[in-house]
Amino acid sequence: MDPIVDFRSIGVSLGGHPVLRGVNLTLAPGEVLGVSGPNGSGKTTLIRTIATLTSIDSGSGTVLGTDLTSTSLVPTRRKIGMIGHHPALIPELTLTENLTHAARLAGIEVTRVANALGVVGLEGASDRRADACSFGMRRRVEIAHLLLTRPTLLLLDEAASGLDSSARDLISAMVDSTRSRGGGTVVVSHDESQLRGIAENVMSLSGGRLEPSR
Repeated sequence: MDPIVDFRSIGVSLGGHPVLRGVNLTLAPGEVLGVSGPNGSGKTTLIRTIATLTSIDSGSGTVLGTDLTSTSLVPTRRKIGMIGHHPALIPELTLTENLTHAARLAGIEVTRVANALGVVGLEGASDRRADACSFGMRRRVEIAHLLLTRPTLLLLDEAASGLDSSARDLISAMVDSTRSRGGGTVVVSHDESQLRGIAENVMSLSGGRLEPSR
């Protein structure tokens, strides 16, 4: 089977400064890859590059079979689910409205929204505006969003940071579900011990270079 992510000597610069240098990365169907590294090592840039949101300067790569230099990346992005440092919700919309909006964009039945909120324990807060919710509640809405869209490629950038144990369990279940469907997951964290609990393969990013973790 073709890899979900295949990077060959990828280089990325931001503001004229090299951030990723000669990155080689292959993610197979059903694989969970962990990436550790200190702050400023380029972890978020790597995740954004895999998500096709940051352009490469050198090297070559594909994500879900699509070349990174393609002018038509929207269909690929619809198969990618990402949780970043900060919950990405529309502040003035309620939790239900946020998920309904996401479901409609993805062509998913909006009748599934209530169930997704129930799975993450937010059925009683469905009519609350996102900007009136705690960080943990907003993070749970993002998890509900991914439960709805069932992405083929799951990208988690410090997604478990600041969450209680039940929310971390939800993330672990989501990773397991993605694996069972033959999808791939990349988990980024500064906590290597946490990564070794969920990833078969852990790599280390330092100075923009990705190497096997020792």
